[in-house]
Amino acid sequence: MACRGGCCCGFGHLNEDNGRFLLLAILILLYLLCGAAVFSAIEQPKEKEAKEKWQHKFDNFIQKYNLSKSDLRNFLRDYEEASVAGIRVDTIRPRWDFTGAFYFVGTVVSTIGFGMTTPATITGKIFLIFYGLIGCAATILFFNLFLERLITVIAYIMKSCHERQLRRKGGMPPETRRGSGNSEVDSLAGWKPSVYYVMLILCLASIIISCCASAMYSPIEGWGYFDSLYFCFVAFSTIGFGDMVSSQKAKYENQGLYRCGNFIFIFMGVCCIYSLFNVISIVIKQCVNWILKKLECRCCQKCQRKLFRTKRNAVMPGNVRTRRNISIETDGVYESETDGRRMSGEMISMKDFLASNKVSLAIMQKQLSETANGCPRQIGTSSRHNGFSGGVGALAIMNNRLAETSVDR
Repeated sequence: MACRGGCCCGFGHLNEDNGRFLLLAILILLYLLCGAAVFSAIEQPKEKEAKEKWQHKFDNFIQKYNLSKSDLRNFLRDYEEASVAGIRVDTIRPRWDFTGAFYFVGTVVSTIGFGMTTPATITGKIFLIFYGLIGCAATILFFNLFLERLITVIAYIMKSCHERQLRRKGGMPPETRRGSGNSEVDSLAGWKPSVYYVMLILCLASIIISCCASAMYSPIEGWGYFDSLYFCFVAFSTIGFGDMVSSQKAKYENQGLYRCGNFIFIFMGVCCIYSLFNVISIVIKQCVNWILKKLECRCCQKCQRKLFRTKRNAVMPGNVRTRRNISIETDGVYESETDGRRMSGEMISMKDFLASNKVSLAIMQKQLSETANGCPRQIGTSSRHNGFSGGVGALAIMNNRLAETSVDR
């Protein structure tokens, strides 16, 4: 029994898509609030400590060199502007040579956007808008196609393993063990792997790629292993904070090999994490649907209890009730004209329905019979053009069409 309008839950009057959208929006809002509370509790003490430490160094520097606070602050602001343009205290790689520009466009089309390199000219910013619009759309399309082929490969591997298990157990008929190539393709087309197995495989693949990439980043970039794992997730998930960015030093040992490995790891990681996000979204959708069903069941149980408690909504022959709006999703019926029209959103038994509508059912059967047989109504020329004469509903439309066909013939 589905939850209908006027029920006690907040999702009863919405259809399935709108209810899912509203529930998901509420869950995401709660998720954001919980995340904000956790990160605020974890990171705020560290921020206060760093601020106090910096203020102490700032005051000591002013006293040591007898500088004014305004002059030093202006100097630091100039350095911040230079830092945005790519100027650092330590020597770093050029930002806008060909390799640096290629690294930049890779972060743009993959939607990573570290923020280490940004266009400073108006021409570059305008070009970035159009370049990113087409590049990001094409990359998202590529990721979707990659996911489809990855699912196909996983399905083929899982089906092969399943068939091997059946052969070992002897549960597969001999004639289907070695069929033609077309039969294998047809059997594969109708078989889909479980979304949970796919999620597990993608999760393991993402972990393996991240661990291997971290083992490369940690010694070369001088990061800790867990910092490298953190960078891998931020980069592969296309979040791209920019606090840690690989391949930014001016010189590396085996620089060409390292940059090639960096590109391969980021590419493979982004593909796997993007595919994993899509699969997880399917699982989240299933969870949201499960929650909606639970809400509907609870709401309908309350409505049933309310129905059994009160006798106001019971079907009483001969009682005149107020007229309500008619909906195809509500269980409403028409009574005879002498009794008035009755409309209720509550469920009624078939016994009560027949007891109170014997006259209406007889008239309805007579009208349906006349409509189906074409008597006593005559079909004119004008009525054949609209196709809706002779009643309301799919049955009447079908009868009209059949009658028109018989007249034309």
